This record gives sequence, structure tokens and C-alpha cells, in this order.
Amino acid sequence: MTGNNTLARRIIPCMDVAEGRVVKGIQFRGHIDAGDVFELAARYRDEGADELVLYEIRASAEGRVVDYKWVQQVAEVLDVPFCVAGGIRTLRHAEQILAAGAEKVSINSPALERPDLIDELVGEFGTQCIVVGIDSMQHGDDFEVHQYTGSEETIRAAARNTFEWAREVEDRGAGEIVLNCMNEDGRRQGYDIPQLTRLRALVNIPIIASGGAGSSEHFRDVFAQSQVDGALAATVFHTGAIAIPDLKSYLRNEGIRIRT
Repeated sequence: MTGNNTLARRIIPCMDVAEGRVVKGIQFRGHIDAGDVFELAARYRDEGADELVLYEIRASAEGRVVDYKWVQQVAEVLDVPFCVAGGIRTLRHAEQILAAGAEKVSINSPALERPDLIDELVGEFGTQCIVVGIDSMQHGDDFEVHQYTGSEETIRAAARNTFEWAREVEDRGAGEIVLNCMNEDGRRQGYDIPQLTRLRALVNIPIIASGGAGSSEHFRDVFAQSQVDGALAATVFHTGAIAIPDLKSYLRNEGIRIRT
């Protein structure tokens, strides 16, 4: 499987949110403040981000769902599509988030808790609205899914193989997978191209690469070598190390088809 080479690749800033602030860590640990949600959302809108992803990172572990009013406030700032994750465990949760203005909902730990949730959400809202996040950690030759990754106190292995779980997610009808490569998260040494390429060979649905972006070349390489559909990043965008207009210009010059 090589993905759909006719579609333009997507550049997606990711905002991990805790207690109303954007935070960022390394390998899902040691989170520090990275700015105001609404200020960053407005900046990425103006810079030409193709989509945004907002993760309320502690909601699942704390048994709650992201605040719908907060989603609505984000929607008032944005005129680009955005995806929301955070404790979505029921059709009602998803319905309220979509009604508040999100284009997609993403589930991770709740899907691992009860995989039938994927089928139910797809049946109610359609494949295009449902994203599944997979937090994958490599241990030697093994790739293991983790859950409740928003806090160092709750993170744990989910007794699932990354690639087997990805195939199940696709079979259940999810419209997209975000593969969070935990070994590379926050290190800015490049995306995990071997892992992403392996996943690309297994599933037909769009794949968003997450974890490891540190330079414009890293985006080029993951698109060219892994044939992913989008690349998600946080630290390099939050800090201004990479400006989205400059990144898009660079990628076009490198022959990567990018949305305008």
C-alpha cells in the first residue's frame, strides 16, 4: 500500500491542552507551558495551517470529557477544520463536540477501553468524522500501544500490538489514524519513518505522522518516504522554530504537493 499520491499533504499543528493551557513534553512526560490556546489557534489560522488538532490530554485518565463550551470558543476563533480529543466515550459526547464546531473527533484510550465505540461513532456520524489516535512505543522489535498518556502517573501499556490494533481500527470503520511515535516525541530528531512506512503498507485509510519533527527536512522526508497523508507537529510550531508559510514553500520546492 502506498497511500493516495494524488492528494495534497496536510500540515497540522497540535495543541496538547491541560488546565486550559497548551503544554508540551518529551516522550509524553515533563509537560511545560507552551502558550494560550486561543492565541496559538489564531496564529496557526493566519499562518495557513491546513487543520488543527486539540487534545485535552488528561480528560480520559480523569474520567471526564473535554469542555464543549471551550470547543465552541475555539470554533469562534478558527475558520480552518479542527479535530478534538479528550475523554470521548459516548455518542452524546461526540455529538456535542461536533455540534460545537469541530469537524472531527479523535478517540484513543476510550477506543482501547471499548473498541465497539469506533463502530458506534462511525455508524452515527460517518467515517470522515472519526479519527483514532494510536500512541505507540517501540521496545526492541515490539511495538506496543499505550493509553492514558496525558499524565506520567496514568500512562501504561495497553497490551495491544500497534499494527494489529491499527488493522482493527480500520476494519471497524475509522476514517483516519494519527500514529504518535512515542520514542521520538519531542526529541526533534525526525519522524519514525520505518514505523510509519510499515503502517502505510498495512492500512488504506489516511495516516497522520506525529512525533519527532525538528526541521523542514523532516517533513519532506516523512512525506516522500512514508507516503503519509499529513504531518502533525507541536514544539517547532509553538516556539516559532518553523513558520508554516516557510515550511509550505520549502515543501513545494522539494516537489511535495501541499495545500495552498
